[in-house]
Amino acid sequence: MHTVRKVVEDLYWLGLNDNRLEKFENLHPIPEGVSYNSYVLLDEKVVLFDTVDSKVSHQFFDNLEYALNGRKVDYIFVHHMEPDHACCIRDVILRFPDVKMVGTEKAVMLARQFGVVIDSKNVIEVTDGSSLNTGKHNFTFHTAPMVHWPEVMVTYDETTGILFSADAFGTFGTMHGAIWNDELDFERDWLDQARRYYTNIVGKYGPHVQHLLAKASALDIKMILPLHGPLWRNNFDFYIGKYDLWSRYEPEENGVLILYGTMYGGTEFAANALATMLVERGVTNIKVLDVAKVQTSYLVAETFKYSHVVLAAPTYNLEIFPPMEHYLLRLKHLNMKNRTFAILGNGSWAPKSGDKMAEFVDKELKEMTVLDDQVGLVSLLNENNKPEMESLVDSLILSLEAK
Repeated sequence: MHTVRKVVEDLYWLGLNDNRLEKFENLHPIPEGVSYNSYVLLDEKVVLFDTVDSKVSHQFFDNLEYALNGRKVDYIFVHHMEPDHACCIRDVILRFPDVKMVGTEKAVMLARQFGVVIDSKNVIEVTDGSSLNTGKHNFTFHTAPMVHWPEVMVTYDETTGILFSADAFGTFGTMHGAIWNDELDFERDWLDQARRYYTNIVGKYGPHVQHLLAKASALDIKMILPLHGPLWRNNFDFYIGKYDLWSRYEPEENGVLILYGTMYGGTEFAANALATMLVERGVTNIKVLDVAKVQTSYLVAETFKYSHVVLAAPTYNLEIFPPMEHYLLRLKHLNMKNRTFAILGNGSWAPKSGDKMAEFVDKELKEMTVLDDQVGLVSLLNENNKPEMESLVDSLILSLEAK
């Protein structure tokens, strides 16, 4: 049996799902799994577009054999050398010894680092704007360094208008029969997966994504085929628009993300009291999350979504509560910018977290705004803090209205 689907007349999708992998890159939880997309073109010359992860290699080669129907692979286009797409290259070479590997100079270098043995005469190194004809189809190659590795390229088929986009426009999550964006409700069921994928995997490299978007805007794109998640054949403006916002670090929504850490419930209560006060003043686009319970990749994705972030945390060993500090460090690593922060600190015998969080945002993050009104709790929220809380609510509302 196979799970092959036709994309166009002579191009086939060979994708597979992985529901057993718990963490993508052994870092980001994927409770709904991940898909691996590979494609094969049956032109005068046969082209294989990338491979899949080793966990599903057996099914992959069954799919490939079915699609080939006795033909051999002439070229393998290597868009990205991360092992979840490239670890089967060695097996492809063993099955098709005359196959030619097409990729950037850095892709070839990384392939050899990962143990791919291929004769130099069977390697075609391409540069930005290089082209290759396979019969009916003419392909042009466009380098996309740091989206999200330095060797990445995308390929445009001038014949069909298909963009093979590597990891760009990919998502977490598995596909079950439906592979096209218009066969499923992407905004309802996939957008959160796509946001978390982009922000954590590619998020650091916004300027590089902007450069790729500029290249793509010059192409007459009819379809976008990524290496993870649904394939796109219409409504490109929706998804490209999200990528444009994310890569410029602009929020999708004018709203408030309240992130709190708590040891014994005092800061949690204050965070929820703040949310209540905001709702009573008419602010309803609010999300409240516990940084110690919600894994950091989700916190990062929500930060990309919202315009305003409240940091509420207790002092821990005279420093920031560790899960909150980890979250802030992750924002620094991703070059996050263009958000407005509000601070709510707590401490019983040496309250330092408020000042420490404000200092981190001001000194370690780029192009951020920290509201002047700061709440400082001593163990528990009480009536003495009411003026501070009201001032913070006023500042948040004024800032939201200014956006």
